[in-house]
Amino acid sequence: MKRRLLLLGGLGAPLLARAGAQVEEPLADSIRSALSASIAQAAPPRPRFDDPNARVAYLRWLGEMSERLKKRKTETQIRIEFLETVWYEAKRAGLEPGLVLGLIQVESGFRKYAISTAGARGYMQVMPFWTRVIGDGNASTLFHMQTNLRFGCVILRHYLDREKGDLFLALGRYNGSRGRAEYPNAVFAARRQWLLPGER
Repeated sequence: MKRRLLLLGGLGAPLLARAGAQVEEPLADSIRSALSASIAQAAPPRPRFDDPNARVAYLRWLGEMSERLKKRKTETQIRIEFLETVWYEAKRAGLEPGLVLGLIQVESGFRKYAISTAGARGYMQVMPFWTRVIGDGNASTLFHMQTNLRFGCVILRHYLDREKGDLFLALGRYNGSRGRAEYPNAVFAARRQWLLPGER
């Protein structure tokens, strides 16, 4: 597993971490259109619940994850907004929030302005070519929290569908290391830290 250099935007301080490098592949027009539509649907990441039990479960998750993330994101409001957005975008893409948090931990170490040597950006280390393929072409928006998380979740969902539900292969494709065990195993290990006791 390669260690790649990450830079914190504005600080220029080098930090070692893993970072992905999705490979640009041709997409069918129908897939490109569906992915573009998924990226374009803007909505605030505030969930609404008809079921009070679902709301209680969400608030429990939010409180527990906030406590676990406190050392990495010390400002309460920023931490809560980040977790609300992770939960919203993960659920919107049909992904488990714990998996997305594990992927973010491995990819960027929860650094919003992380840039890999391959050029991947932000929390979920999204390659800029995705903004041209399914977005508006403005790669700088990948440093916007919700945009980065939305792209990352939509891309991971795309790879999961492409790999017929095989998460191991989908994670490898996300990282640009399909078929090798190091990256998926690192994400699976990190994911365990972001599950509630009953989910493990």
